[in-house]
Amino acid sequence: MKLEESLGDWRRTHYSGQILPALDGREVTVFGWVSSVRTQGGIVFMTLVDRDGSLQVTVNRGKASTDLLERVDAVKPQSSLGVRGRVKSMSKAPNGAELVPDEIKLLSLAKSSPAFSVFGGEIPSLEKRLDIRAVDLRREKAKSLFAVQRTALAAARGFFEENGYLEVKTPKLISTATEGGASLFSVLYYNRPSFLAQSPQLYKEQLVLPFEKVYEVGPVFRAEESRTQRHLSEITSVDLEEAFVDYTDVMGTLEALIRRVTMTVSERCGKDLARLKRTPLQVPKKMDRVTYDEAVELVNSKGGDVTWGEDLSAEATALVGAEHPSFHFITDWPTTTKPFYIKPKEGEPKISESFDLMHGPLELASGGSRVSSKALVVKRMKDQKLKPEAFEYHLKVFDYGMPPHAGFGLGLERLTMVLTGEENIREVTLYPRDKLRLVP
Repeated sequence: MKLEESLGDWRRTHYSGQILPALDGREVTVFGWVSSVRTQGGIVFMTLVDRDGSLQVTVNRGKASTDLLERVDAVKPQSSLGVRGRVKSMSKAPNGAELVPDEIKLLSLAKSSPAFSVFGGEIPSLEKRLDIRAVDLRREKAKSLFAVQRTALAAARGFFEENGYLEVKTPKLISTATEGGASLFSVLYYNRPSFLAQSPQLYKEQLVLPFEKVYEVGPVFRAEESRTQRHLSEITSVDLEEAFVDYTDVMGTLEALIRRVTMTVSERCGKDLARLKRTPLQVPKKMDRVTYDEAVELVNSKGGDVTWGEDLSAEATALVGAEHPSFHFITDWPTTTKPFYIKPKEGEPKISESFDLMHGPLELASGGSRVSSKALVVKRMKDQKLKPEAFEYHLKVFDYGMPPHAGFGLGLERLTMVLTGEENIREVTLYPRDKLRLVP
């Protein structure tokens, strides 16, 4: 008898989380992967796992047909199968009910076992798990991490839509660097040089002319030499840009966004947070705002060594984060530390209208007021050794009434780290890319 079969006309009627005592006696069809098979006193217990959780499938050897038993005996952990049968109320089973099968359809029998159990027990290093990432993602913890991430992103989109922001998609193949050439990936584009976008920055600035309020969720690419637990070469950036506002306004918007996301995750992901042993985040009523000057003074008072005008090192932000362990902003950075499109303060050109959103020592977002004067943006480019002629496609837009505007970019993976308590950014990325990993 051929054991493996096609799907045929079978279709799911329920997920595992829907198999409850109230369905006692009801015929259902479920699909999933086998996490374990064990026999006890003539009863075969199979645990079937799907996107919702797990379901106990119970086969009585003394009552089951020969055909059904042949299929049960062929099942190995990780196999994909369908089960059609009747629900039986059972207090000791997951969700208080189990499934007694009339038919089992073996859709794909596992040919090998992973080097680690995805359904419990000790797990190997992340690097080994990433080699078979799709299997690793069957782990309950992994599913919870991405359930939180999906919920956070849905909450963010809902926030933007409710507040009048239009979702846009900007090119990921670009002709010039947004923030300089040191971290660019080059790509051959029809025999012409091009680059993977480091940011949608220039395009989203242009899009405030017709739309005023825009946001984008998409990948950005940086050739990161740093291979740390918080850096990747490809991340998902949640970007916002708005006309007729400045950096204080978009800081308020970002604060409201974080409040919405954390509240939604807390309300909808209780089981996932419990599985992750993560207490729902408490967002302060008003996030602290620490100026760069205050940060430098704090770091140096704690034994650090920061010269005014330098960027803040990981050690420095850790010292600031120790004093401000929750969400906080570091504002008013030196103009020389920020990209050419960040606006210097009027009357204080050495200081910029800029901010970074932090959670403890971890930077989550960066933003600020943008330069809306063509002459000033050209000067800022030249100050940073960039060639204005390479940005002509962007600069000519300034001739058509570029409004004052501001915005930010928020890293989805880093936000997920904070929401879940995860310390390694690769754990909250489906297929992480860094200097050493290009597959799977």
